[in-house]
Amino acid sequence: QVQLAESGGGLVQAGGSLRLSCAASGRTFSNYGMGWFRQAPGAEREFVAAVRWEGGPSYYADSAKGRFTLFRVNAENTLYLQMNSLKAEDTAVYYCAAKRGAIEGDPTGPDIYDYWGQGIQVTVSS
Repeated sequence: QVQLAESGGGLVQAGGSLRLSCAASGRTFSNYGMGWFRQAPGAEREFVAAVRWEGGPSYYADSAKGRFTLFRVNAENTLYLQMNSLKAEDTAVYYCAAKRGAIEGDPTGPDIYDYWGQGIQVTVSS
């Protein structure tokens, strides 16, 4: 069993930055593929970014490319999402997700992930 806890959300003006953290506990963090999703009011949960395994390649949604950076610090059991140049349309609840083992194939579908955090609100004011 893996527990995930997000932090770092909040209110920021458009053009600003936030760094989200996802602290994992319960299992060997490095053995898991990890990802971030978000869900705006009235919308479906959508993929933001993922890393297939420890040291593996990262993938980003088109909306995140060039603005968001995903990185993990295994010694801290923590996954980070650095978000720059934030826009009002980035406003959503952000979720951290973990998959047992490496992510193979398409990393964008929420169904492939085994564990989820509770989510954290990010609000970008225009």
